[in-house]
Amino acid sequence: MNEVKKPKKSLIFYYLIAIVVLLILNFIAVPYMNQRQIKETDYGTFMKMTEEHDIGRVEIQNNQILFTDKAEDNIYKTGLMNDDGLIDRLYKSGAVFSSEIIEEASPLLSFILSWIVPILIFVLLGQYMSKKLMKKAGGSNSMMFNLGKSNAKIYVKSSDGIKFSDVAGEDEAKENLTEIVDYLHSPGRYTEIGASMPKGILLVGPPGTGKTMLAKAVAGEANVPFFSMSGSEFVEMFVGMGASKVRDLFKQAKEKAPCIVFIDEIDAIGQKRDGRVGGNDEREQTLNQLLTEMDGFEGNNGVIILAATNRPESLDPALTRPGRFDRRVPVELPDLKGREEILRVHAKKIKIDYGVDFSKIARMASGASGAELANIINEAALRAIRDGRKSASQHDLEESIEVVIAGYQKKNAILTDKEKMTVAYHEIGHALVAAMQTNSAPVQKITIVPRTSGALGYTMQVEENNHYLMSKDELENKIATLTGGRAAEEVALGTVTTGASNDIEQATKIARAMITRYGMCDKFDMVAMETISNKYLGGDASLQCSETTQTDIDKKVVEIVRRQHEKAAQILLDNRAKLDILAQYLFEHETITGEEFMNILNS
Repeated sequence: MNEVKKPKKSLIFYYLIAIVVLLILNFIAVPYMNQRQIKETDYGTFMKMTEEHDIGRVEIQNNQILFTDKAEDNIYKTGLMNDDGLIDRLYKSGAVFSSEIIEEASPLLSFILSWIVPILIFVLLGQYMSKKLMKKAGGSNSMMFNLGKSNAKIYVKSSDGIKFSDVAGEDEAKENLTEIVDYLHSPGRYTEIGASMPKGILLVGPPGTGKTMLAKAVAGEANVPFFSMSGSEFVEMFVGMGASKVRDLFKQAKEKAPCIVFIDEIDAIGQKRDGRVGGNDEREQTLNQLLTEMDGFEGNNGVIILAATNRPESLDPALTRPGRFDRRVPVELPDLKGREEILRVHAKKIKIDYGVDFSKIARMASGASGAELANIINEAALRAIRDGRKSASQHDLEESIEVVIAGYQKKNAILTDKEKMTVAYHEIGHALVAAMQTNSAPVQKITIVPRTSGALGYTMQVEENNHYLMSKDELENKIATLTGGRAAEEVALGTVTTGASNDIEQATKIARAMITRYGMCDKFDMVAMETISNKYLGGDASLQCSETTQTDIDKKVVEIVRRQHEKAAQILLDNRAKLDILAQYLFEHETITGEEFMNILNS
């Protein structure tokens, strides 16, 4: 069992303690020490001392009498009695009436407690925290507690690390990186013929595709030290610290060669230098130092640099040129075969029922990344635990895909019968239009159970095989399917609702892409009207045409969507009886499979 360490106390904790101690000194200790000891006595003793003229000073308060002896060595107090002649007797005894019997003690003591002690407390606290920081920094006084030192995570040689067998679905990337492993194992084969290995390899691809895991797998296969650091860790508040970290990182790498240096999210320091006034000088200095270091060693010294990014187009050309990052390895979203392999790799980590059809799950998870597929497997295991079972089933995996895509079922979302019937017609509209068209993906599942993503229902279509190209007819059919939900509301209910908002957005996006990017409009022929940046992060589109052309594009988009909307409405009118039967069946059962849908449609 791992030892549970107590959390470290912050600097604020120690200063709060010091403040509490000072408050105690000022409000309790100082007044107590400044006050001389008061002796309590009876009224008779007070009268006797008055008669003997042994009263020095006297103060008559509301509820007591304070007085001193003649020498004023002691202070006494006694209760207040109903004595009319008291004032005259005290006057005759020679007593001095005073309003401040209790005086402060030594001014030196007050000064020590109020000033010297607090200063000493803060000095000692500062020395203690300074030693603690020095110890944490390794006892080094240089570079302001190691601010200029590289804090890269170092993974030393390990026989049980990540290997290529743990990374599935990226066969092309693994094939490119296998050459690096072979070089680190036997560099003599390459130096004999005069070949040199690339100094740097850039892994590019969408988030979650396994770029970091591939880099670790290279180190695991080669069995060499692995330095891992994020690009953002180089950028510091102090100017020059990032460049210092780069120097220190490469110094450590050369000492441990052969080894692999991995810089994740390199675009944090490797962005293009645009020369703008007020730019990030620290980031540019760090980039310049990285370029210098990559030029400072030969390709055969055993240090291989791997870097990963989601934005390769934003990198500085001086960084990506041959001689620095010589090779670019795409790490794309897995295809059908790759998704199935990834699911099998992650399924080994959980208990799963015999006979699970991973091919079907892979088809349902079209477009999912490796990280999303791992999450699907984990969600299936969690679902099995919630149901009290000891292994995950096919149904768990299918449901987990819906959880990742649309969220969990909303148990407390209660639709009225009217809303429920509207959603049923909407979803059946999508499915019926898709089924009655050729070149459309088969319907896998239809449900009107609300989800946490906000969807009140959805229709799942699953392609049978990999689909790399889409024709104009297929795109138009897809738009018609998207408009089928709204068309069903119009045909069956004579009204429209807000439920088609997402369908409208997707249909418009496809229609605009057909015109501006795919050249599927006779008027504009094969002219690109739009450019896409950050394609691995969703893609940011920007039009590259005049305002007049933009107006024409908008008109063409409306024309395409309207034509397919009318087509979907006509399909539903031609199959109105089947639309009503299917909608009523879905209303009663809430969820139906694609097989049930086709049986009713063909009956």
